Amino acid sequence: MRSRTPLALLGAALLVLLGPPLLTPGSGSDTGTRIPGLRLMVPNTPGGGYDITARTAAKNAEDAGLTQDIEVFNLPGAGGTVGLTRLVGEHGNGKLAMSMGLGVVGAVHTNKTPATLADTTPIARLTEEQDIVVVSKDSPYKTIQDLLAAWRANPGKLPVGGGSSPGGPDHLAPMLMAQAAGIAPKSVNYVPFDGGGELLASILGDKVAFGVSGVGEYLDQIKAGELRLLAVTGPQRVPGLDAPTLREAGLDTEFTNWRGIVAPPGLSAAERDKLIGLVTELHDSPQWRDSLQKNGWTDAFLAGDRFGAFLDEQDRRVDSVLKELGL
Repeated sequence: MRSRTPLALLGAALLVLLGPPLLTPGSGSDTGTRIPGLRLMVPNTPGGGYDITARTAAKNAEDAGLTQDIEVFNLPGAGGTVGLTRLVGEHGNGKLAMSMGLGVVGAVHTNKTPATLADTTPIARLTEEQDIVVVSKDSPYKTIQDLLAAWRANPGKLPVGGGSSPGGPDHLAPMLMAQAAGIAPKSVNYVPFDGGGELLASILGDKVAFGVSGVGEYLDQIKAGELRLLAVTGPQRVPGLDAPTLREAGLDTEFTNWRGIVAPPGLSAAERDKLIGLVTELHDSPQWRDSLQKNGWTDAFLAGDRFGAFLDEQDRRVDSVLKELGL
């Protein structure tokens, strides 16, 4: 277990997953990464970014011949901290891992949970992802400029939904947008949902004026015409999507999210190495490369202690950003 550091979490962002290792005789067992009975926890509801990443990783690992029968299960609540508390309580359990990302960093900070990411065993960061600004197909806002004009006129009357708790990526992104648009972040009417799956119904039903979520979560709905994409939050446009960046829209800000995998504390060196080894083989597989492209994810692989150092840096960054925004 890493030494505990004051975790003040979150920052803006970016998400991702492990192809948890339950390996069968084959390439997986040959490289010593077989972990019979491996379970992969998703700390939010089905359909969100952690869920999509976890299930994609598990399927890719099986299709690549690295493993089979990985159990992916959901344990939502409190922005991911219910799952985190469960994970930390599984001290020494080398057959459990959890998908997570910037949202969990922020939720630990805002919920002031006793269990923090400093208590976990870092396995790997897998992806970065842009957030997107979307509205329903029936929304009066046809462009990002339409939305910004209405938002500036009366920020409190335009609820914005996000798939993370305050301090998470889907919260930080609109707060940074508001700041860049000359809107006081404290005046923003932010409505949190426990994952992108829960958020989707409220966007489609016009319960919120607009939503902010990860690009990979709503690609199908955008392509089907159910959602209208107004902007992307990263430094560049997303290939295949017709939407400007925030900077192109005149807002001097950008934001990306990330996702990764952590395990319980107290693992042996061999158990930790097996998990890292499996995720490394998953990362190098053609199946995972195809999934990166399909979901609009950016490869951001960082394993073991380097990922641990990144988690510490993200904690400090989130604390700084929240203070800067007066939140």
